[in-house]
Amino acid sequence: MSSRFVQIGRVRVHAHVWPILQTALAAVAAWYLARLLGVERQPTFASIAAVASLGAAFGERRQRAVQLIGGVMLGIVVADLLVRAIGHGVPQIGLLIVLAMLAAVVLGGGELLVGEAAVSALLVATLSSTPAARLLDVLIGGGVALAVHTLVFPPDPVLGVARGTAAVFGGLGVALRDAATALDTGDLRHGEAATRAAQDLEHQLDELRHALASGTDTARWAPVRRRTRVELDRYARTVEHAELATHTARVLARGVLTQVRSGRPAPPELADAIRELGLAAWELPAQFPEPWRSGDVLRMALQAAGRATETAQRHPDIALNEIAGLVRSLAIDIVRASEAGETDHGALMDAPTEELLAGLPAPEPAVP
Repeated sequence: MSSRFVQIGRVRVHAHVWPILQTALAAVAAWYLARLLGVERQPTFASIAAVASLGAAFGERRQRAVQLIGGVMLGIVVADLLVRAIGHGVPQIGLLIVLAMLAAVVLGGGELLVGEAAVSALLVATLSSTPAARLLDVLIGGGVALAVHTLVFPPDPVLGVARGTAAVFGGLGVALRDAATALDTGDLRHGEAATRAAQDLEHQLDELRHALASGTDTARWAPVRRRTRVELDRYARTVEHAELATHTARVLARGVLTQVRSGRPAPPELADAIRELGLAAWELPAQFPEPWRSGDVLRMALQAAGRATETAQRHPDIALNEIAGLVRSLAIDIVRASEAGETDHGALMDAPTEELLAGLPAPEPAVP
């Protein structure tokens, strides 16, 4: 138990150590810069503004980061004006915190910014400093935070996008695995689990889109991160096909759930095709750091499509043919996503997908 606790602690520390170090650096730099400019002997608010602003800006696009930093700075200034208007005292502190948090909510801040507004208001009400010096401290702290976030130590723009891509295709693989198990065993619980996993893909896609927008913005504005733009382009080309794949997966999961609820057995080849397709989805994110893996993705997707085609030809059941058609369609989406993520996009060939399309029989129309 203790070793597992230590391991979990190490993982958590590793994920947050870089933002912690950046925040500490920004606080120290803001302090010394304020001292160097002669603002005051103890420029506490410079460090506070740097910490609050940088904490709000982590993981955000540059434009959003600037807005949040400006919101923190504005909150401190407004709190200072309110203190001068309503005076000092315990009741005034409570009212000041309420007003500061409401102002943060109006500005569209999340929980982090709202909480930091309350802390800033409390510090404004309890720490002594001249209004002019406090305002200069806030400007210095916010400026240092923006410089650290954008220019000095910008976050790795590829890391969040890679994690988002792995989450999307990993979730797709889970949905397909559960769908295959449901067809194999007739277990309704696995069919419902596949449907839930497929529905969760939309949230994972939103996070991937956000990470891609944030990473692209960082690569555009941070000189030390501009060389990552080529790799980000590879991920960006894949997102469109990931969207198509997740939509197809949701329809496929619902079709499998309907089939299981009907109680009619499904041929094992169809479950094998769905399971093979799930393996292809799991393999796809690994091709970005290791491009040679794209061949494995193509092979598994084509095998899945071939098994689905054989099932549709041997079993003239409309419901099974619809599921098989969705498997083939999803295989095409995965192949396209793999092709889009290739290192040399200009050398991509459409032949693999065209061969797959040529081998698919036309689906039979569903009976109303």
